[in-house]
Amino acid sequence: MTNTGEEIVAAYLEYIEQCEFIQKNLYTPDVQGEIDVVGINLNKKRIYACEVAIHLITGLQYTKNNQPNNVDKLVEKFSKDIDYIKKYFPEYEYEQHFMLWSPIVRDPRPGAKHNQTRDISDIVKTIKMKYNVKLEVVINNDFNTCLNKLREYAKGETKNLQSPIMRYLQIEEYLKKRVE
Repeated sequence: MTNTGEEIVAAYLEYIEQCEFIQKNLYTPDVQGEIDVVGINLNKKRIYACEVAIHLITGLQYTKNNQPNNVDKLVEKFSKDIDYIKKYFPEYEYEQHFMLWSPIVRDPRPGAKHNQTRDISDIVKTIKMKYNVKLEVVINNDFNTCLNKLREYAKGETKNLQSPIMRYLQIEEYLKKRVE
């Protein structure tokens, strides 16, 4: 089944970051896992490894034993991603981008025991300390900004865009023109 969040990230990498190669759910057998979306911009020698978490009602919420587990889960996922990319793409050493995409990361209520915003900060800090890698976070308003960039791109294109997400945005933008 198509994962809409991964399709959005793949479209962003293809149309905005101009990646010529996109792979969703890249299986990584030697590190036992998969990377949600990988994009390679051959011209600029950039590689993007992205994890995508689309949890609309709960916000960013991975659990283990019925307890929030965002930090451990995402540090584990990005550790595998980083190990894989560094091993198989050493020629991209200076342009490796590791990204977390999530449209809903909830701010905590006053006095809340669990804090998704703090979890993001802890994940970023842990990855920086462990790998000296800056994790790029695309959440909430930043996620929406990226969607708007895709809309703008779609609005300016008349050819049939192959990405289902981009084709949808293209239809939406052209309908706006007809209705206005």
